[in-house]
Amino acid sequence: MARRTFTTIELGLVCVLAAALAYAAGRYRTEVRLQPFLSTGAAELQALADRYGPSRQSRYGEEWIVRDYFQDMRDGVFVDVGANHHERDSNTYYLETALGWSGLAIEPQTRFAEGYAAERPRTTFVPLFVSDVSNSRAVLYVPRNNDLIASSRFDFVAAEGGTGIEPHETNTTTLDDILARSGVTRIDFLSMDIELHEPEALRGFTIGRLAPRLVCIEAHPQVRQPILDYFAAHDYVIVGRYLRADTENLWFEPRVRSK
Repeated sequence: MARRTFTTIELGLVCVLAAALAYAAGRYRTEVRLQPFLSTGAAELQALADRYGPSRQSRYGEEWIVRDYFQDMRDGVFVDVGANHHERDSNTYYLETALGWSGLAIEPQTRFAEGYAAERPRTTFVPLFVSDVSNSRAVLYVPRNNDLIASSRFDFVAAEGGTGIEPHETNTTTLDDILARSGVTRIDFLSMDIELHEPEALRGFTIGRLAPRLVCIEAHPQVRQPILDYFAAHDYVIVGRYLRADTENLWFEPRVRSK
């Protein structure tokens, strides 16, 4: 039987498949070791961990990235959309408690309010659901086994392994309205993690008014393109040096950085 010669395209597909399998295997191993970061960005993440770690309050390396970007600047202002628990997996806990930052924690799960009142005195807790319209109602699906994946999309929560999913009605607001009522005049760091509702929240945010210096936004594949389109339309660019260190979120800064 004559030997078959692979075309360049076929060889390329084989390489891509091999890389994908290696990626999946590497991801599984790192998660089992309780290091929930993809192996593709290990060197970049390790550099941040060496400088700012090994401990952190954020779920992934977000805390280290914010500290690196601002070089441990003190007395900044944050807006944390989808803030969840006051300490566990928080992108802003360290900023307040160690660096004296202040800001807003916007979270429709009202049971977290007590923790912020007791442990985060420089944070104003806002118990609302951020969307593209104010003074309306939304349903938040909250699983009993993991409140971090609470979402307005039942199918998302179920697909993420949520069990005992309960619907909770909540009031909506736009980010613009919250900022106006709160008297916020500056944003250094904006964090947004609201499980597929990011595009709607961005539609209710006039980003040019306060022009956050750094934005961290969770970007699931289902909503990644609308997020990219929004920031491109508003003259923001991806902060490239964090792409490999954090594969869960996208990081943006204004194309022209303020001095």
